[in-house]
Amino acid sequence: MRAALALAALLASPALAAEETVTIDTPLGPVIGTLETPEGAPAPVVLMFHGFSGSRDELPVANTDEGVFSRTARMLAEQGIASLRIDFRGSGESPGAFADTTFEGQVADGLAALDWLETNAAVDGQRLAVLGWSQGGLVATAVAGRSDKPDALVLWAAVANPEETFGGLLGPDTITKGLEAGDAALPITLPWGANIELKRGFFEGVTTFDPPAELASYAGPLFIAHGSKDTTVLPTAMDTFLAAHEGEEASWTAEMDHVFNAFTGPETLDQMVGETIGFLKPRLQ
Repeated sequence: MRAALALAALLASPALAAEETVTIDTPLGPVIGTLETPEGAPAPVVLMFHGFSGSRDELPVANTDEGVFSRTARMLAEQGIASLRIDFRGSGESPGAFADTTFEGQVADGLAALDWLETNAAVDGQRLAVLGWSQGGLVATAVAGRSDKPDALVLWAAVANPEETFGGLLGPDTITKGLEAGDAALPITLPWGANIELKRGFFEGVTTFDPPAELASYAGPLFIAHGSKDTTVLPTAMDTFLAAHEGEEASWTAEMDHVFNAFTGPETLDQMVGETIGFLKPRLQ
């Protein structure tokens, strides 16, 4: 009941929003994103990182015409918070080959987007949060930890143990083959039927990238949401991150899977977004 009332209050006073496709130039190539800004003076802003093989609007939400991230961006704008959701290079509309994607490359994209927001007159880049889902959460730990700039960090079902998560998703034999692939791209069929290619650099990141250690360098407020029914990134990831972080923190959980029950509708997602906004608003004032 409390969560329902909080969500109703958040949705009670919507603000008009404008949406713009933007290009962020980086030393490694352009990154395409969607900047969503509420009506009025430049607003605080949330930088959003999509998950593995995803794109900036993210997974379609059943019974709506929105994706997980495009819906979240709208709800943020209705509460006076701007957002930038980006396609990492090689994903969505950003140039490049997905086969060349690496964790470090996505971190570089995220840091470039952070710098871009800091000086963009359309938003208040001095009041800024970072939000990452799944692999995007892994990226977010490094963007926050290496810059120590965000006023708040949000991790949704974030990858804490890459070997565990990607070993389960791709299979340990695939990880081994990827490490032995040299410069060739390894063709992979994902459990949901999508066909992709990845190179050795991705698999090297799986074995060396340490999200909890990256998070340990971030001293700002942390909000973590994770589902008790998540079989892609196990719920123990929440405890791992909370143990790694020193500072203000809050967590939220529900009976939801890795996609926040989006295949059945927006109800659980909307609750999580409401809790996230409730955490962010006082920290972005």
